[in-house]
Amino acid sequence: MKKHIYDEKNGLSYTLQGGYYLPDLALPKEEPAAYGKYGMLRRTFLEEHRNGIYTTLLVQGKLVEHLNQTDREVNERMELLVRQMADNQGVTAQLKEENQMLWVGLMNSIKSAAEEIVLQELIYI
Repeated sequence: MKKHIYDEKNGLSYTLQGGYYLPDLALPKEEPAAYGKYGMLRRTFLEEHRNGIYTTLLVQGKLVEHLNQTDREVNERMELLVRQMADNQGVTAQLKEENQMLWVGLMNSIKSAAEEIVLQELIYI
């Protein structure tokens, strides 16, 4: 028996293993994983609540690309929201110089609010 065969009907090649011909299947190459916190949150959400989407992205080799893109979008949105919310609430560099503890408290509150928004808009959908 031949070790390798090619089936022209379906375009697949097969390798003999233990008396059976098994198809030579491989996942497509993906871009390197560069995602951070929000990419990991998105991945966990997809695995636990949107398993069909997760599996489709994984099999198509687009999961890491999706997670990298989601992480970039969330970080950009966070920066924009924090900047806008700080401007609206009057949290300035002058306040930071005058009352650093108040500035830190306000900025932490703003970051928490912005994160709640982006999690609902971009991660848990």
